[in-house]
Amino acid sequence: MPKGRDTMTSRGMWRHGRSFVISLLVLIAAVGPQVCPAQNSAGSPAAEKIRLGEQMYREGILPSGEPLRAYVKGDIPVPGTAFSCVSCHLRSGLGSVEGGVFTPPTNGDKLFQPFQLLFKGLEQKYFPLPPRRPAYTDATLAEVIRSGATPTGGTLNDVMPRYLLEDEDMALLLSYLKGLSSHYSPGVSATTLHFATVITDEVSPEERTAMLAPLEQYIAIKNNQARAYRAPGNKSRQMAENMLVSKELATRTLTLSRWILKGSPETWRKQLEEYNRKDPVFALLGGVSSGEWKPIHDFSEANRIPCLFPITNLPVISETDWYTLYPSKGYYQEGEAAARYLHTDGVLPQGAAVVQIVRDSPEGRALAAGFRQTWLDSGNGAPLTVLLKAGQTVTKEILRKATGKKNVAVVMVWDGPECVPALQSLVTAGKRPLSLFVSARYLGEKLWTLPEQIRPFTYISYPYTFALSVTYSAMGNAKLQEDQRQALGQADVTIKNHAQEIASLDTTLTQIVTMALMDLRGNYYRDNFFDVIGMIADQPSSVFGRLSFGPGQRYASKGCYIVQLTKGPRPELVKKSGWVIH
Repeated sequence: MPKGRDTMTSRGMWRHGRSFVISLLVLIAAVGPQVCPAQNSAGSPAAEKIRLGEQMYREGILPSGEPLRAYVKGDIPVPGTAFSCVSCHLRSGLGSVEGGVFTPPTNGDKLFQPFQLLFKGLEQKYFPLPPRRPAYTDATLAEVIRSGATPTGGTLNDVMPRYLLEDEDMALLLSYLKGLSSHYSPGVSATTLHFATVITDEVSPEERTAMLAPLEQYIAIKNNQARAYRAPGNKSRQMAENMLVSKELATRTLTLSRWILKGSPETWRKQLEEYNRKDPVFALLGGVSSGEWKPIHDFSEANRIPCLFPITNLPVISETDWYTLYPSKGYYQEGEAAARYLHTDGVLPQGAAVVQIVRDSPEGRALAAGFRQTWLDSGNGAPLTVLLKAGQTVTKEILRKATGKKNVAVVMVWDGPECVPALQSLVTAGKRPLSLFVSARYLGEKLWTLPEQIRPFTYISYPYTFALSVTYSAMGNAKLQEDQRQALGQADVTIKNHAQEIASLDTTLTQIVTMALMDLRGNYYRDNFFDVIGMIADQPSSVFGRLSFGPGQRYASKGCYIVQLTKGPRPELVKKSGWVIH
């Protein structure tokens, strides 16, 4: 599997002039198979062979359960688990571009046919060049995997491991590669890519519109461009081709279905399965819910359907799940940042204890889980946890008991705006904590009403770009004069509420979709969709400042500020930390 790939897809090219290309072009199209073949039934011998081949490819684990044996640099033994195929050739087998190293496709559709030189990501029909290599056979592919010897008499670069596989295990791996990304995923036709977005019915009309408007406007513009592009004599066609983008890039249209989920979350999975049965889609775009995203997440994982940038503060936290890429970890991320800050920058006396007072709600539990796991991972002892009863909020008595526990120096109050009045009691308590931590997202507008006496020792997890702080400060003080508001940072052109936050994230989503579809180069496989997004350069965000991507990374915003409120009737936010990254 020799190194090499069309350089027109490298990060370097897209970083220069990508914005112009996005505004000019629509999306890619390439005629090919339109549907997946019938799936082997779970538990069948054929399905088991696929599973074992997939296990070797993705995890570097043999059917025996032992790691593959491999060598790099000629004679350095390494475990296959550290050098699995997927780490370079990616989940789809379509290869990668990273650090100037081009890794070619290893899927059956590419391996078992001659490897052609490409121009603009496409084979040339009118001036074909000799192939770089002939089509692999089972024998020549097995040989190159074991020894690095290519069918043309060359040798692979030493960076490519040599895998020592017995014939039976090699046959399983080759069988898996033959089926890998060999048929287009559902939701793909000769002319159209079909998407859906998921909305749960408790979402307000304002927030629903904020999520849908950027997506539907984006699709309408792209489809209008596609129709115009196909019109005879259209000058934009020549312009697009001069920008090193094939004409097929602009011809495919998009559709977007609304999958509305009603009733209790326990019923959502069944509704999703029915939507998907009637209306198969290539991927889910956006979506919004004020509750936990887990039912939709589990549906995507089970059906291997990518879900890109759902708007939720309660994502599933997993280091291994693949099929949902979230804007951030939501509340969990704030808990992480509080733990990281307290461990690295906080002054915690030797033997001092940390107590978490946690509302029995999805938000409170997510904050507490993020703090606890990160605190333990940092080598600290488990924090004390006071879990409030269902519907119960923080009271003076609860605070008194919590701060009265032995050696308690830091209190985390993971509760909503209802807790603010009780926090005043920490000033008069017999034993005031050294530090109090609260969540900006959970407190909402009540953040600005935190009692002035507790502000010097109150630390706030703040998950947004710091430019938003002036907006929220202006929001919390409606009596500010217009010149003061402008001095605070043009609050009228930044995000003022959750609906605007949603709209901003979905606008960013449309930019990511365009970049991903451009870089797919007609390879419409669901795994490839997230593979290419993993190679996108960092993107600016008016909500989170910066969004970062990478192979297998599933949370684009990776940090949070720790801030405090200034004194006085018109408080402002002051950074107490940099962007705390976990």
